[in-house]
Formats: sequence, structure tokens, C-alpha cells
Amino acid sequence: MSKLQKILVRARRQVFSEMVGNNPSIFQGEGYDFIELREYMVGDDIRKIDWNITAKMQRPYIKIFREERELSVVVVSVLNGSVHFGSKKFKQESIAEVAALLGYSTLKNGDLLSSYIFTDEMISHSKPSKKLHSVQRSVEEILNFDAINKKVDFKFIADTLFKRLKRRSLILIVGDYFEIPDFRLLAKKHEVISVIVRDHLEENPPSMGFASLVDPQSGAVLEGDFNDSSVRAYSQKVAAHDHKLFEVLRKEGIRFTKVYTDATPSVALRRLFEGR
Repeated sequence: MSKLQKILVRARRQVFSEMVGNNPSIFQGEGYDFIELREYMVGDDIRKIDWNITAKMQRPYIKIFREERELSVVVVSVLNGSVHFGSKKFKQESIAEVAALLGYSTLKNGDLLSSYIFTDEMISHSKPSKKLHSVQRSVEEILNFDAINKKVDFKFIADTLFKRLKRRSLILIVGDYFEIPDFRLLAKKHEVISVIVRDHLEENPPSMGFASLVDPQSGAVLEGDFNDSSVRAYSQKVAAHDHKLFEVLRKEGIRFTKVYTDATPSVALRRLFEGR
């Protein structure tokens, strides 16, 4: 069984048998008040088609009511070079697992799923869908992407999503966050959640003595004596970065969770949504 198949099978089993990520819609309301018309999508109930509007527009439209209004879920995978790292498995693979869990959870809830891949540019995106194969396509793209020497530009990501997403959405941005983003404007228009994917080894590396290390994002080679003192200073620097990152996210009203490569992503995601 391929890596892709293992991720998809495990994610589907966890979601459809354990209801992982069964998050409530932030748009949910009471009663059946009419909210809007939306263009028909494959999988919609044909009994909800508004035939008068359909005749005028020459394409099918359905009526959406408050209680059944779908949540628009957008899963954004940030694949800069530093995700090509991991002691047990690469962070890139963990990002694919998170995307699979979030994707299947969205479809199980009957919501609309769209996916994006970013570096310092938009690599790919998918239109909103309720089809299971959209999850497979997204996960496959994440696994097959060559992240080496790719950089991240959170400003470009935030600006692009702000311009492209017209409908209020739940945006889950998955990456390793070694740069601090500014999602203030995006978070005013949408609900934004950060999923931080890390490896324990990069936060608390062991002493290695004299060694040469290659930065997978810039390609730069760093040579030196990585003794107890230097790696302790590095760990403190990472901790200080994360403290500032968490402060910024809290100030902007952005919920977040951290997922490690040697852990099961579903556990962190369940806690995130159960504590909503």
C-alpha cells in the first residue's frame, strides 16, 4: 500500500468511525429561514432546486435555509522548504495527514471543501466541492510537491485568500510557522485557525559536535560546533519565537494547535474543535 493510500485509509477510518473533527458550523442558526440562493453542485438535493430562478439563469440554483447552510471550509497547506524535515517522518507528510483528516471531516459534515497549496506563491487551488476524490487529489498534491528551496510569504497568502474568498469561510492554515504571520485583516472577514506542524528534533536538537547542516528552505550550509551550549541557545530561541507566535495569534483571535510528526494528528484536532 502506498503512502498516499495509507494516509487516506487511516484518515477515512478515523473520521467516519470516530467522527473526528465534527466541528459545529459558525453559521448555524435556528429555524428554517431562507438565507440565499446558490448554484447547484453535484450531490445537492434536487428537491431544493428553485425552478423559477433556474429558468431565468439557465443553470440550476437551490435554496439554502439558515439551519442547513453549509460551512465553507478552506484547507491551506504551506509547503516551504523547512517542511522537508523530520526525525520519524517529514513534516510534509504530517501536513498531508492533517489535510486528509480536515477534508474528510468537512465532507462528513456536509460542508463545502476547497484546498490551496502555497509557498511564496499560489501553487494550486481547488474549487469548493463535496466529492470524496477532492480530498485524495489534495493529499496527493501535498505529498508529491517538491518543497526544497521553497520560501513562505504569509503576507501573500493572507492577501490572496482575502481577495479570492468572497464568502465567509473557516480557513485552516497548516504549516510549520517558523515565520510569524499577520492574519489580522483575513481574520476580520473569516474564521482563521492555525495548525502548527513541528518535529521534536527541530525544537530540541541533541548535541552533534562539529557538523554541516543544510537549510532546506534557502539551501545555505551552516558549519560549526553544535555542542550543549549552542543547541540549548537554539532551543531557547525557538521557544521565544513560539511564545511570540502564540501571543500574536491570540491577539488576532486565531485559534491554534500544534501537531508533532511522531503524534496522531487526530488527537490535537479533536481537542481543538471540542474546545471550541
